[in-house]
Amino acid sequence: IFHLFLHTRKKMGLLLLLIIFQCTINSIQTHRVSKPNIILLMADDLGIGDLGCYGNRTLRTPNIDRLAEEGVTLTQHIAASPLCTPSRAAFLTGRYPIRSGMAAFSRVGVFLFSASSGGLPSEEITFSKLLKQKGYATALIGKWHLGMNCESSNDFCHHPLSHGFDYFYGLPVTNLRDCKMGQGSVFLKGVQKDLVIPIQISGIALVSLAIVQYIGLLKVPFQALGYFLLIITISLVVLIFFFYHFRHLNCFLMRDHKIIQQPLSYENLTERLTKEAMKFIGRNTDTPFLLVLSYLHVHTALYASENFKGKSKHGLYGDAVEEMDWSVGQVLDVLEKHNLRDKTLVYFTSDQGAHVEEISSSGEVHGGYNGIYKGGKSTNWEGGIRVPGLLRWPGVVQAGAYIDEPTSNMDIFPTIVKLADAQLPSDRIIDGHDLLPLLQGKVTRSKHEFLFHYCNAYLNAVRWHPENSESVWKVFFFTPNFSPEDSNGCYDSHVCFCYGGFITRHDPPLLFDLSRDPEEKVPLTPETESRFYEILRVVHQAVANHTRSLHAVPNQLSWDNLLWKPWLQLCCSSLFQSCYCDYESRGSPLQVHLG
Repeated sequence: IFHLFLHTRKKMGLLLLLIIFQCTINSIQTHRVSKPNIILLMADDLGIGDLGCYGNRTLRTPNIDRLAEEGVTLTQHIAASPLCTPSRAAFLTGRYPIRSGMAAFSRVGVFLFSASSGGLPSEEITFSKLLKQKGYATALIGKWHLGMNCESSNDFCHHPLSHGFDYFYGLPVTNLRDCKMGQGSVFLKGVQKDLVIPIQISGIALVSLAIVQYIGLLKVPFQALGYFLLIITISLVVLIFFFYHFRHLNCFLMRDHKIIQQPLSYENLTERLTKEAMKFIGRNTDTPFLLVLSYLHVHTALYASENFKGKSKHGLYGDAVEEMDWSVGQVLDVLEKHNLRDKTLVYFTSDQGAHVEEISSSGEVHGGYNGIYKGGKSTNWEGGIRVPGLLRWPGVVQAGAYIDEPTSNMDIFPTIVKLADAQLPSDRIIDGHDLLPLLQGKVTRSKHEFLFHYCNAYLNAVRWHPENSESVWKVFFFTPNFSPEDSNGCYDSHVCFCYGGFITRHDPPLLFDLSRDPEEKVPLTPETESRFYEILRVVHQAVANHTRSLHAVPNQLSWDNLLWKPWLQLCCSSLFQSCYCDYESRGSPLQVHLG
């Protein structure tokens, strides 16, 4: 009996130790998955085929590839829009851009001017707002492109600091060819087409009125002719002034609310953005932080520093990709330096697919590579919306795993909000889903049964991944008309548009099974797919349910909100001094001109 007692006591002791050990492990794991540091790296117009971890064998991206080796690679990661502004709005809010008014009904689907009045509404809840409330230090470094002011040049109603970021260093709008001397003007090309006819009509009308006045067929008051001529002259002067000073008015660098370089200098720009990111991490080693590093690479105008220029096998575009990869490596290294690697979730993506129509005036390809996928930026073919999705968090997220389930850049919102122990908003629909169970291998299916693909504000296509099925059906209600017809993009107009003569509507809709035809080469028919009409019926029902969930909101990308408003113009000196300053080049003679 005594020996039995000792044996039982020994077993009870071991059991108790095991329970204590398991509780300790659970406590450590809970602590690890609670309030990590979060770094979100977003490229601009990067093709999924531009990275080594997605199959590229000629561009060198070892640091981005390291994220894939040490984390999860999402192979069906979808941008909520194929254009910068709406995609980034969806990313920050976890909601389709149509819900926030960040989807255009007009041809122009993004902000082009710093002095537009549209932008991400203050009523929208961003993940940065929620994480800031939970004690996170928050910073956005790089491109914003979600508006600046509403009614005055200093109300900053759409500014990053009004959307939950403590610190901002970057561009309020975007990088454009017009921002860099000698790179041409994508903007002017489009405007010229739209202005030629109105100018011709005005000129003909003015000459006709003068002739009928001269020969006496019609008495036109001289004063009316004068006013007409004055209005045309003033309009042309304003347009000429605006285009001549476009670079100064729209391409500038800010720190928080202050302009520090106007116009923007591309010299060592990526290095400057990277240093700002590293300094922010260094300042917050003892505080949970959220860093959004939003690269200008590889949107045109392309640029690269001297250390990278001419070094890649793909011209200036390749140089820019490889410089961005270097920057990612610097950020990962600083995490190692401060022993933050295991405490930090790192995510890398692009806002949409590569801009395949980007070709320089000398004929050099300035757009990226979307791999096997059709189309590119501005279209909802897979090349426009299937983007890199890499997530690394050592010890928490699977290493070296590949997930081929449909996921969205909207999923980052609920994922990091949950990790920060914050509550998801209950007063609005959040379209994203928490990725962590998928990343940890606890579940194998995405929560996205349906994904809705918008071309601006128009529902373009729907993706359906049925339960207990490997198929991923994709239904197109309309498709863009490529120009030339046998090409892979809209080269004649530089981007594809979403309505009128720019598209072809399909009745019945086009149907693809992406699990068998990811290149979207062969539309299915009732003859080749027995469930053709059943699939369309389910998708139409999903569209009806989705449409009922939408509510009317102010259109932030209306013409009124898009147009340049002089009273909203940010200027570090004055319009008469061409809005010029350079606080970045310390000790430079340039500073004597500061306003």
